This record gives sequence, structure tokens and C-alpha cells, in this order.
Amino acid sequence: MEHLGELRMRLVRIVVVLIVAVCVFYLAAGTMGQFLLLPIAEFLPRAEDGTVSLSFLNAFDPFTVKFKIAFWMAVVATSPIILWQILAFFLPALRPNERKWFIPTFVAAVALFIFGTVFCYLVILHPAFQWLTGQVAGLGTVEPNAASYVDVIIKFEIGFGFAFELPIVIFYLVVFNIVPYKKLRASWRYVYVGLMVFSAMVTPDANPVTMLLMFAALIGLYELSLLISRVVLSKRIKLQQEAEAAENAEAEADEAGE
Repeated sequence: MEHLGELRMRLVRIVVVLIVAVCVFYLAAGTMGQFLLLPIAEFLPRAEDGTVSLSFLNAFDPFTVKFKIAFWMAVVATSPIILWQILAFFLPALRPNERKWFIPTFVAAVALFIFGTVFCYLVILHPAFQWLTGQVAGLGTVEPNAASYVDVIIKFEIGFGFAFELPIVIFYLVVFNIVPYKKLRASWRYVYVGLMVFSAMVTPDANPVTMLLMFAALIGLYELSLLISRVVLSKRIKLQQEAEAAENAEAEADEAGE
């Protein structure tokens, strides 16, 4: 019951922070929407003042679109607070020697999430929409709908934000010896196939350009996480390798003696 009480307290804090942030961002949803659409502005119609002008199919769409923009902007802006509350809930369960990883994990999780959204915004959105809008050639014209465009962009941003948490997952699989470093290193072909499938599942469209860009980014993050794991845990890995070598030598000696 004590843990449930603490969980409720942390969830209330997250909800309150999100509500306040949503209210603030809703007031600036128009400006935030223009900023969100900036990477794909060349593929969209413009109003007389030069701003992007999307179409709304009914009277309910403007509020829905503005709320979505405000909500997801609030999630990104308050991600440090949300992640802190989530990680702090698990802190009492950690051993003293494991608690030293708490602050680095928090900083890395926030940095990777924000880096994922920025990477998507600067690198992914333009080529993705360029390819998608290019498929209309010879078939007709694209009539950009605000609700669908904003929804897809937000899914891109959040998907890349969470996908870029991969190094933390890999690092702790090695740290807690759930999956040994040697096995991860040796099974790289299977991991690459898994990352390809994951990229296809996370990207919100059937765009091969988007999927391949995410796949390339995840491979880079996977290799980087293994490198960091090897540097940080080099002593443990060396001891494991020495122990395995000793076992193999002992087994060979037994076989030779027989």
C-alpha cells in the first residue's frame, strides 16, 4: 500500500505538470503548429501572409488539432519531469552500488529522447514527405488535411523519441548481465534484423525512406551503446573472457587426458 501511495503521488505530479503545460502550449498552438510544419512547408499550400495553410474538414478539427499540438509539445517539454518521477519511483528498489547510475540514466534518457525528436524534425520529416508527396505524380493532387498531417508528424516525433532510448536498454542488459556483452556482439545479425522489424513497426507510414533512415540511426545507436558498455564495464568483460578461456582450457585438458 505504501508503494501504491507513492505511485499515485508521482502520477498526480505528472498529470498536474502536463495539464499546466498543455494550457500554456494551447495558447501558442498556432505558432507551435507553424514551427512543427516548417520542415515540410515547401510541400504545403500557403496563405497570403506566407504561413502554411492546411484545410479542416469540419468545425471540430481546429480544436482537436490545437489540443494535439499542445499535448505533445507539453510531453516533450516536461519529459525531464516525467522521466524523473518514473525513475525516482524505482530508486528505493536499487542497491546502493546501483544507485550511482540513477543520475546518469536520467540525464541520458532525457538527452536521448530530445535528440530523437530533434533528429526526426531536422533529418527525417523532409525526405519522408518529399517521397510521399512524390507518389501522387500522374494520379492527382494532394489536399493537405490539418488533422492527418499533424497526427502523422506527432507520431514520427514521439516514435523517434522513444526509439532513441535504445542505448539505455542495451547498456542495462549488459550491466545487469541479463544478456552478456559477448552474446550481443556475436548476435549482431539477429539484432539488425530485429531493428529492421522494429523500424517498420514504429514508423507511422509505409515509407521505405523513413524506415531505412530510422534503421540506420538505430544501428548507430546500438553500436554506440555496445562501445560505451565495453568501455564502462571493461573490467567485468575482461574477467568474463578470462573465466571462459580458463573453462575452455580446462575442458580441453580433460579431453586430452581422457
